Amino acid sequence: MWQAWHALWNTIFGDPSPETGVAGLAWALGIVFLVVTIRLILFPLFVKQVKSQRAMQELQPEIAKLKKQYGSDRQGMSQAMMALQKERGVNPLAGCLPIVPQIPVFISLFHVLRRLAPGTRGLYGWSDSLTQQAAVAKLFGAPISSSFNMVGPKQAAILKIATYANIRTVALVLIAIMCVTTFLTQRQIAKRSGPVEGQAATIQRLMMYGMPLSLFVSGFFFPIGVLIYWVTNNAWTFGQQFFILRKMPPPGSAGALAKAGADKPAIDPKTLAPKPGAKPVRTKPGRPAATAAPVAPAGDGQPTVAPSSNGAASRPSGPAGQGPAGSSAKAKRKRR
Repeated sequence: MWQAWHALWNTIFGDPSPETGVAGLAWALGIVFLVVTIRLILFPLFVKQVKSQRAMQELQPEIAKLKKQYGSDRQGMSQAMMALQKERGVNPLAGCLPIVPQIPVFISLFHVLRRLAPGTRGLYGWSDSLTQQAAVAKLFGAPISSSFNMVGPKQAAILKIATYANIRTVALVLIAIMCVTTFLTQRQIAKRSGPVEGQAATIQRLMMYGMPLSLFVSGFFFPIGVLIYWVTNNAWTFGQQFFILRKMPPPGSAGALAKAGADKPAIDPKTLAPKPGAKPVRTKPGRPAATAAPVAPAGDGQPTVAPSSNGAASRPSGPAGQGPAGSSAKAKRKRR
């Protein structure tokens, strides 16, 4: 694929002469668009990776309950975790999907550029002339097959067409860019993953600071073509994660809350106001409940009815037709 992209750019530039520098630019752009092609193919896997991470974040409260439930029983905890992930359709290995296919591409490119040198015979099906063009192709005066530190016959062959000053200047600049972009992408990954605690937080910090440091050390032995590959890959990852973080913000983040608020339909206060000319709707006032007149005892022990507010006497409560006389007659019948 690298050769195919080089052939395309070489056709566009129309000048394969290594002395003009155009040949080196065509080979460098071939590496850049090799990365672009691979990452475009792997983009659906990257989206699947993000969705898997979101699903794992949603399971964290239930995982915390399982930890309290099983305590030190690791086997039971592991079985319960697997059952929970199977029930929710979560695959923890989905987070590795975009990384695994890139490994053979990186190893192949590293192996080719490590063996590539002026005077080398055809490699991996390339013709001798095409191999020689790739070996002497330069980027800013440094061959893409050269590295900051070189030993053996390759060093002698490279120094015949370039100087160590140019090689190390270009390599050092690319190493610095590689380390900075690696740190930025790892910090973006931390934002994408959301807040973590315990061992996960330790691993996250180790990746954020340890990975750029390890690349700074190993970058002195990488060919310049490999450094171009890594810088391009980091730049693509940075832009891709920026896009994903805007479209799929992590749960509980400010972006997620803002997106949730934007998804709710806005209520226009004008629709709640009464229409012009409409009569206000009034409810009928309730009638006051009638209250019974109080009964006050008279001097002879018989109840008297207090007058009501309108001057009329109201009857005492009780069965109809029963007055004081009726009550005494009823008492006589009981004595008999």
